[in-house]
Amino acid sequence: MTVVSPIHTARSFRSGAPSGSADRPSGDTAGCTIVAADEGVPLVTGERVEYANFDYAASAPCLSPVADALADALPYYASVHRGAGHHSQVSTDAYERARRSVARFLGARSEPADAVVFVRGTTDALNLLARSVPEGCTVVVFETEHHAALLPWEHPAARAGSVVRLPLPATAEAAVEAARTALREAPEGPRLLCVTAASNVTGEIWPVEELVAAAHAEGARVVVDAAQYVPHLPFSLEETGADYVALSAHKLYAPFGSGVLAGRADWLREATPYLSGGGATRLVTEHDVVWNDLPARHEAGSPNVLGAVALAAACDTLTPATQELLHIRESALLERLRAGLAAVAGVTELTLWGPEHPRVGIISFTVDGLPADLLAAALSAEHGIGVRDGLFCAHPLTRHLLPEGHTQAVRASLGVGTTAEHVDRLVGAVADLVANGPAWEYADCDGRLAPVPDPRNVL
Repeated sequence: MTVVSPIHTARSFRSGAPSGSADRPSGDTAGCTIVAADEGVPLVTGERVEYANFDYAASAPCLSPVADALADALPYYASVHRGAGHHSQVSTDAYERARRSVARFLGARSEPADAVVFVRGTTDALNLLARSVPEGCTVVVFETEHHAALLPWEHPAARAGSVVRLPLPATAEAAVEAARTALREAPEGPRLLCVTAASNVTGEIWPVEELVAAAHAEGARVVVDAAQYVPHLPFSLEETGADYVALSAHKLYAPFGSGVLAGRADWLREATPYLSGGGATRLVTEHDVVWNDLPARHEAGSPNVLGAVALAAACDTLTPATQELLHIRESALLERLRAGLAAVAGVTELTLWGPEHPRVGIISFTVDGLPADLLAAALSAEHGIGVRDGLFCAHPLTRHLLPEGHTQAVRASLGVGTTAEHVDRLVGAVADLVANGPAWEYADCDGRLAPVPDPRNVL
């Protein structure tokens, strides 16, 4: 599935500068560079090497245009919406322009109007929606979901009447049919399907457009967890027909504590604010509270202005044309990595729908004879490679996919800064560790394996 949102002119978001924003040619990937440490990372051997970051799926590094936008905005930083001073006015304008940038990036609809609510991240966004669905709503969700999408619906404060958890589907087509059946058999009333666009464990892309069509045919709505999808490919509410989308800025090269819930305004407008406080209120008396309209209704407190500016800068940099070009490059690197690891004895790639299914730049794998935490620690300490080990906040899915004898896996995820040298170094390091084992001793240190002794100055 390739979803392309309407192409718009990319603009660098210079939120603090009175002169406004400057044009950048669409489709040009030259601006897609990351902020990185020049001095590299230390190894236990005493050497320093360029850091090979394969942990993009957890948090992506900062894009250079994002850092530039923050530098421009900081001199003008002030609280928004409620200040008459110049800096407050500049910050308010930057904050609302950021909202429009995100709306364009996500292909938000003008009729009926979609709301764009700034939150802390995907987890926050889906918890907000869980408290905003109509009372008694039936929520259908697959066991494959990240915990951020799997758990909010059953929180005591959630408004869902029932939650239907669907087992892992054998194929993408089976996922569509399972969702269709569950929604058709649900009680009369509001219904919501929650689904990921790309798995944070396997990288496999889900059939979002087909799931939306099936849900809408049954009178249900769909919320898409796009946290792992939008850093790699364009997503559009209008093109997919999805009702809601959630994402995290820290996975989209803007690691400054922001995120978004975007989509149909009616449920959000009718819901009691997720957080109560200043900004969410229009009028407070001794006996009553009148809540604000959207989006302020769900943005209580002092908003994360700089986080919104950073997210907008990433959105303006990652135009659909730019993302497509980056995806072509990333796909080649991913295939190089998968092929290299497949040639190493004892390596098993985790996959739900088979090795040929389309995916983004994520691979999870196990290595016979090497526990995931030991492999991750040795890759870091001896080779300067950062990966993720564990169950990736998707315990039901990961446990189901693990080969017998393994309790955790290693995840390698790619992004803008990944190079062929990084890929080859990871493959070579895994092969070396399989053949020779770790060259250092490792022991538990505050719940994680670490070299003993550890001669590195890690901090």
